[in-house]
Amino acid sequence: MKKVLYTVLAVVALTLSACGSAGSATKDSGTSNTSSSENATVTVKDSEGTEVKVPTKPKKVVVFDNGSLDTLDALGVGDAVIGAPTENLPEYLASYSDVENAGGIKEPDLEKINELQPDLIVISGRQSDFKEELSAIAPTLYLAVDGAKPWESTKENINTLATIFGKEKKAQDQIADLETQIADLKTKAADAGKALVVLVNEGQLSAFGAGSRFGIIHDTFGFAKADEQIEASTHGQSVSYEYVLEKNPDVLFVIDRTKAIGGDDSKNQVAENELVKETNAGKNGKVISLQPDVWYLSGGGLESVEAMIEDVAQAVE
Repeated sequence: MKKVLYTVLAVVALTLSACGSAGSATKDSGTSNTSSSENATVTVKDSEGTEVKVPTKPKKVVVFDNGSLDTLDALGVGDAVIGAPTENLPEYLASYSDVENAGGIKEPDLEKINELQPDLIVISGRQSDFKEELSAIAPTLYLAVDGAKPWESTKENINTLATIFGKEKKAQDQIADLETQIADLKTKAADAGKALVVLVNEGQLSAFGAGSRFGIIHDTFGFAKADEQIEASTHGQSVSYEYVLEKNPDVLFVIDRTKAIGGDDSKNQVAENELVKETNAGKNGKVISLQPDVWYLSGGGLESVEAMIEDVAQAVE
């Protein structure tokens, strides 16, 4: 009788032990990067170096940064996007116009976003004033391109999103392809002469140099600067057409802000300006109009950087 009792107790002990092991595995499901459970999280750093705990492979994402949106698209996880500033999408991201409108590109609709109950919100500089309020709704990741290191910070942002969605290998492959294209462009740019980048808005010009929002042309793509003294600022350095003639660039890159936001760009025909025609760029057909929606509304993503490379390559063809 005692032998039977011992056998029963042994079976019960083994059963309890197995149950205890299953319980330990369940508790680990909420730890960073250790489980495929729906409750798994990962801690990443945003562009300010702040650690943010976010869910892995989130299923409901609101994205305000178009560069991040095109990275998610390129990584094949765009179906997770449920909200964006749909009235300010560049043409190449028009397929996302069917998601919920989460507000303006500078002013998120907090009530709408709260209704959507996203798992993750991705923002950049234009929405930075709302970071605290958005963080109260869902984990909010601030990803921005650093003008002082445009390509390096872009890669960091791409890898951050890839880590969240488990797409690290795909991201690395696409980054490697872009770096090959950049190296080729940089070699050709060395013989292109001096370049000047201007933004035109209702006929008014602003110049952008190294370290600026469009500094990738100089800092990454390797075009020499027509003016070494341009002040790096968000809105650029206000200049005149006389200034453009004085600097006499061999290549003049033009970004039409008015066209990007859907305004009247009839005053923005930079290439037709008589002073511009007197520059080396004007004489040699090197006044290059860049895709305004890509350059002004986006940038810093896998798809937008490739579009930028193709755009700028017109100067060296």
